[in-house]
Amino acid sequence: MAQDIHPLLLCGGSGTRLWPLSRKSYPKQFTKLTGEESLFQASARRLSGPGFAAPVVMTAGDYRFVVTEQLAGAEIAAAATLIEPEGRNTAPAILAGALELHARAPGALMLVAPSDHIIPDAAAFRAAVKAAVPAAQAGQLVTFGIRPDRPETGYGWLNLSEAPGADFAPVPQPLRGFVEKPDTATAQELLSGGMHLWNAGIFLFSTDAILAAFETHQPELFAAVTHAVDEAARDLHFLRLASSPWADCADISIDYAVMEKADNLTVVPYGGAWSDLGGWDAVWRESNPDDTGLVTSGPATAIDCTGSLLRAEDGQQALVGIGLSDIIAVAMPDAVLVAHKDRAQDVKQAVAALKDQGAKQAETLPRDYRPWGWFEGIALGERFQVKRIHVHPGAALSLQSHHHRSEHWIVVAGTAKVTIDDKVQLVTENQSVYIPLGAVHRMENPGKVPMVLIEVQTGTYLGEDDIARYDDIYARGAGAKG
Repeated sequence: MAQDIHPLLLCGGSGTRLWPLSRKSYPKQFTKLTGEESLFQASARRLSGPGFAAPVVMTAGDYRFVVTEQLAGAEIAAAATLIEPEGRNTAPAILAGALELHARAPGALMLVAPSDHIIPDAAAFRAAVKAAVPAAQAGQLVTFGIRPDRPETGYGWLNLSEAPGADFAPVPQPLRGFVEKPDTATAQELLSGGMHLWNAGIFLFSTDAILAAFETHQPELFAAVTHAVDEAARDLHFLRLASSPWADCADISIDYAVMEKADNLTVVPYGGAWSDLGGWDAVWRESNPDDTGLVTSGPATAIDCTGSLLRAEDGQQALVGIGLSDIIAVAMPDAVLVAHKDRAQDVKQAVAALKDQGAKQAETLPRDYRPWGWFEGIALGERFQVKRIHVHPGAALSLQSHHHRSEHWIVVAGTAKVTIDDKVQLVTENQSVYIPLGAVHRMENPGKVPMVLIEVQTGTYLGEDDIARYDDIYARGAGAKG
């Protein structure tokens, strides 16, 4: 019987180059950038089906419930979800995933894949992965190289030992070496020479092979990550890696840590379309520009524009571009980006500048996602704010109270089950309820459809940390939000 492949989906990054749509509170892998599914959902679906086991997911604590919800939406169940105490780059994350998988399935084949890439032809990519299986079973560390179509300076490149075939069939071959992100002239030489591919950061190897490589080339990192996994704690269906040993891990990529030192490297060429969506210029390129190079999305209107991306994310907006050439314009309810397409990689500088200014737009979306649903601000003034709250069917907020505010809830869709001290009542559409200052209360959705309500808060302090939590089905701490 053929050996199953176990995907390890990496989804802890913050995606600052796609600000303002992608932010630390809800990064690009969870957004619907180019289709009806998020990039994370598309990645999980691409690496599922015959020959693939349930995935292991590596993510950050803030995203654990988003991961769960989005996998459920794709009808995929994770074999394990590991929570990093902090981001330490790809090497510690991959090693932790390998240790967890090896404990369950010694010697299993693990396919490491970022969860924010676009690979339109899933069948062709799965065929390339299966072509790599014999090499991985033989103890090789296999990486996948993408056929380049431009002198890209934003990627590392792979040096082949022989030129790929004219049909670019996924035939494994020894990898000669790695090339750091080149300058433009070097990238043009690599493209013209026909002996280099883009480094996609996708790998296939057995747990035996990768663990041996870490023991040999990164013994200190191996010890620290092993310690973090051994002392990991269960939190609902998540596995939280121990924070103290994790803090001792080097912040290092898998390429630097292991791949560039190993001598058992194989590369499999992949000739299909691929993008890591590393900036708005990549989103423009992957969005099928028309004959004038124009892409519009949402309520955006372009007049005499060429080579541009105009994207409005809110149905109440009207984004209009006139006479634009090679411009990226992305409008969110709370932030707008306008940049020349050639400066797309500099968006992260804008995020850094906003952080220095203390602007919440740098990292936080207007819509705040929680395990029970989401909320977004509608209005904010002196001693009051108004929110729209969306609660998933069967979900419940924690039993809580506030020290500085009272609340009015008006149900506008569905039915809410409301607890206020010792009183429990159902509140239906167009009904309201008042929660006095200090009252112990809870909001639940007992129905089969989403429940939406408008919340009006009044008080001297309206911060999300004004909360005393008494009971929570999501096992969040007393100081956690929501």
